[in-house]
Amino acid sequence: MALPAAVSAVLCALVVLTVSGTPAWACLLCFTSYTERLRICQTFAGMEGPELEKCEAAFTAAFRGLLDAEINYDERSHLHDSFTQMTQSLQELATAQGSFEVAFPDAAEKMRKVIMQLKEVQACIPPCGLQEVSRRFRCRGCYSTVCDLPLDCPVQDVTVTRGDQAMFSCTVNFQLPKEEITYSWRFAGGGLRTQDLTYFREMPRAQGYLARIRPVQPTHRGTFSCVITHDQRALARLYFFLNVTGPPPRGETKLQASFREVLRWAPREAEVIESWRPSLGELLARPEALTPSNQCLLAAIAALASAGVTLLAWVFFRWYLSGG
Repeated sequence: MALPAAVSAVLCALVVLTVSGTPAWACLLCFTSYTERLRICQTFAGMEGPELEKCEAAFTAAFRGLLDAEINYDERSHLHDSFTQMTQSLQELATAQGSFEVAFPDAAEKMRKVIMQLKEVQACIPPCGLQEVSRRFRCRGCYSTVCDLPLDCPVQDVTVTRGDQAMFSCTVNFQLPKEEITYSWRFAGGGLRTQDLTYFREMPRAQGYLARIRPVQPTHRGTFSCVITHDQRALARLYFFLNVTGPPPRGETKLQASFREVLRWAPREAEVIESWRPSLGELLARPEALTPSNQCLLAAIAALASAGVTLLAWVFFRWYLSGG
């Protein structure tokens, strides 16, 4: 008994794809359904027969050039809409008794131009981080992927003289989401230089992207970690190894030094780091504190100051003329 037409068409399509060596994962198959493609070919070539098989093979072959296309993840809906319009146009051509041998290559070329005009995929910025802004959609497999980079950033060395203050800036060189960003700080004491999370304990007093310790003491020698989180998902883990240098204060005996170390024993170490909101002078003195938001703030302050000076000059000029 003969197979139903639809089942036969499916088998024929699978055979064509296998023989042609084209995986069933091109952009055409990501953004159109088998039912849509079959309906177009049935309108072009009839409900069944060799001509229908030829039409389906031509449809797949025309779009083979888009097999390895890679697009910006945020452009998926735009590309889906373009494929929907394409299928509608092909259906109209088929109804008008057009030739699929001409229509399919023309449609594929138009879709190639559409893909070329989409917003480009942003490059991955090493060395670390979950960079959602660079997420891409791959037609070979119809799936999305992000940069293959570790979540843990390399340890940064910070050397501070005893009694001074240590400052840490939890910033990355890739774009973060604009909302729901949180920062949490941890500390691994005892002079450990490590990225092993089992050695770290929470420091609840530090919550922003800037943190500092003052005054720095030898007990602060160790690794500080900052975790950047978006919507409860970690985007990056930064590490700072703090090395404390310098002799003890003048006149301090060995016994006094030992007693001081006992007073600064472990449980209090995690409480010395605090969130830091830099002043204008500190922002200008420390370039790493000039984040994009701080730069915008400084630009706004400069613009307001300029507008204020202009307004005062205009008021003085009007007063001077009215007095004259």
